[in-house]
Amino acid sequence: MNQTGLPARRTAHHLMMQITTEGRLMAELIAGGALAQLANDDRARAQRLATDALRGLDRADRMLKPYLKKTPPDHVLNALRLGVIELCGGEAAHGVVNAYVEIVGRNKRTQSMKGLTNAVLRKIAAEGPDGWHKRAVPLTPGWLRQPLVAAWGRDAVVAMEATHFGGAPLDLTPKTDAQAVADATGGQVLATGSVRIMNAGQVSTLPGYDTGDWWVQDAAAAVPVKLLGDVAGLKVLDLCAAPGGKAMQLAAAGADVTAVDLSSRRMDRVTENLTRVGLKARTVTSDAFAFTEDGFDAIILDAPCSATGTIRRHPDLPYAKDGSEFGALIDQQETMIDHALTLLKPGGRLVFCTCSLLPDEGEVQIEDALTRHPDITVEPATAPGIDPAWISEEGGLRLRPDYWADLGGMDGFYMAVLRKSA
Repeated sequence: MNQTGLPARRTAHHLMMQITTEGRLMAELIAGGALAQLANDDRARAQRLATDALRGLDRADRMLKPYLKKTPPDHVLNALRLGVIELCGGEAAHGVVNAYVEIVGRNKRTQSMKGLTNAVLRKIAAEGPDGWHKRAVPLTPGWLRQPLVAAWGRDAVVAMEATHFGGAPLDLTPKTDAQAVADATGGQVLATGSVRIMNAGQVSTLPGYDTGDWWVQDAAAAVPVKLLGDVAGLKVLDLCAAPGGKAMQLAAAGADVTAVDLSSRRMDRVTENLTRVGLKARTVTSDAFAFTEDGFDAIILDAPCSATGTIRRHPDLPYAKDGSEFGALIDQQETMIDHALTLLKPGGRLVFCTCSLLPDEGEVQIEDALTRHPDITVEPATAPGIDPAWISEEGGLRLRPDYWADLGGMDGFYMAVLRKSA
């Protein structure tokens, strides 16, 4: 990226500022038009640069530390971080240094730090990629790392951090024939039936996209529906359905699907996805608690959560969040379980799942639900490709980013099947 990439660099810097100082999430910023003024190539470049900087932020800060007597203002620090990522990625020093000096100089409050920016980045350029690769794997910010270590142990968290730093390959859920999708796309069929593609590039150009042969869905996120086994002919509710991966799985397996989500914009996306792959489901835009239709054979409740299991794909999360809102989410999950159980027919099954690494949003929720509801039991979590070591003490399934590490890992997820007494 040379000086012609300045618009992408400015936008990447804007994204970094919004995430690290305003607590905004990348997806929220992009949906709000943060990339709208850029040409297509620059959009991809800006997003990739900011994502790489967030993924390697701890390592970038460690590289910068010897050259800084004190931490500079955020505007300067984020410019330096982006500069480190580019220089250590092999970009030409001249263009990189000039660009970030210009970005620092555009802000009246930091104009005086142009010289510092120039000097520090030139020293980083001298270290180059070799200096980058000598540094340790980036650590998760302390507010999240501490509870993860308490839950899973230091070695497991170190392994998760290595997977987070590596990023995520692309996983597809095939509508029918997994091997055919793998053959067409150059992917591999995973043990659980998903197709994984390394270095996939533009999703919409992959074979089978236009013909609806598959949809994008992390392999871990595809497992909850599989815990229900054969759902053909069953009346199934997908509560909190967007973006629709689980509803499509259910519809493809022959279920009579009702998909519910609060957001009309997100529900439009569910409808679009169903249309692209040629599947049908009834869609309802509603608050989960306002939806009171009952008599379902099975319910999938992918509850709103901390999303701490998705950091390998969303490295902005630990920098945009601080955990302060997680207590409210945990309370909401509890009441959602209670409400969902009222919508099940006797003998029906509820799959509760969250893309979280925090036991309070998984194992603990199920233990508490069993205490509140004497009429429910946990069914053993079984599906093709499930490693018995993933089964948790209360009978649920705990997936972690460091599982399948040699294949690129998976999202952190928790899921359990609750059976209502007949």
